Amino acid sequence: QHETVEGYTRYFNQIVGFFVVEDHILHATHGLVTRAFTDELWNMALSKIIAVLRTHSSYCDDPDLVLELKNLIVIFADTLQGYGFPVNRLFDLLFEVRDQYSETLLKKWSLVFREIFELDNYSPIPVETEEEYKLVTSRFPFHDAKIEKQDFPKKLPMSQSVPQIYTQVKEFIYASLKFSETLHRSSTEIDDMLRKSTNLLLTRTLSSCLQNLIKPHVGLTELVQIIINTTHLEQACRYLEDFITNITNVSPETVHTTRLYGLSTFKKDACHAAEGEIYTKLNQKIDEFIQLADYEWNMAESDGRASGYLMDLINFLRSTFQVFTHLPGKVAQTACMSACKHLSTSLMQMLLDTELKQISMGAIQQFNLDVIQCEYLHVIISCP
Repeated sequence: QHETVEGYTRYFNQIVGFFVVEDHILHATHGLVTRAFTDELWNMALSKIIAVLRTHSSYCDDPDLVLELKNLIVIFADTLQGYGFPVNRLFDLLFEVRDQYSETLLKKWSLVFREIFELDNYSPIPVETEEEYKLVTSRFPFHDAKIEKQDFPKKLPMSQSVPQIYTQVKEFIYASLKFSETLHRSSTEIDDMLRKSTNLLLTRTLSSCLQNLIKPHVGLTELVQIIINTTHLEQACRYLEDFITNITNVSPETVHTTRLYGLSTFKKDACHAAEGEIYTKLNQKIDEFIQLADYEWNMAESDGRASGYLMDLINFLRSTFQVFTHLPGKVAQTACMSACKHLSTSLMQMLLDTELKQISMGAIQQFNLDVIQCEYLHVIISCP
């Protein structure tokens, strides 16, 4: 009956009214009631109030309603404290309500993040004019001297979801801050609460949403963009640190200040998953080309040039690694090394096939031409 703002308001008003009357009777009459009687009555009522609020708030999944409940509890506690009733247990309850509020916020922002990712095209952001460039950089702290010097039109390496996600993280911080208002907490406590809740948002909610993007049907281009996006979000971590510091005025150098480790954590999880999927997809694509190989093991002489399937494979790898331009160097190098190793193993398996009974000199020469072409692979795709 009370899971609306109006319902909670009626509930608190009736209790306040009852104890205001009791307090008036205590002070306006002689001997009718005693302080011990009203204190005992309040303690009994307080235990039931806390049990009711704890039960009902645990089922609430609307952060706005939880915030309204918190405001009502604060007003309720301040009012009765003014009449001399002890209310410390109510303020202790607010810590539990705060945790519930954080959970409802995390669920709400999970839906927000998912919608952003679903609408993203996973392509670099095109900017046609200086105004468009400033619009993007006003929403997201992007700085790249090389790109800034380029003429318009140009492209920013991240996709449109990055500034949107960054903006929503800041909105989450503002929403988290609302709970601390009127709680009479120190700036240090508020700062700690904001950083901890933001870390939860990044490590649990955003990380989960990012990892859900990495599925078998997602293409190489999209996987590369996910890594680029995650890298840029991780680099923006220090700006979120500054954002919280500007709100709370608590120096990040304070001994007890919680650090925002969340971005680096989800970068590691999401990037590792995306990198693993890239290596898998590259190897699968190599297997598809290898299946097209049709060597004539009894051929009298070679064709004098590399096999068509192998040239198609090399062209594919060349175009694929062009997409890796903005990736961290280690990722591109590891993908290249993985592809080369997989190709080498696949070619070796051809020669060691138990069904292959004999090989002519012409076939060996043809195979050698293909191996020589593979030796140039590291030059073509800038592989170490």
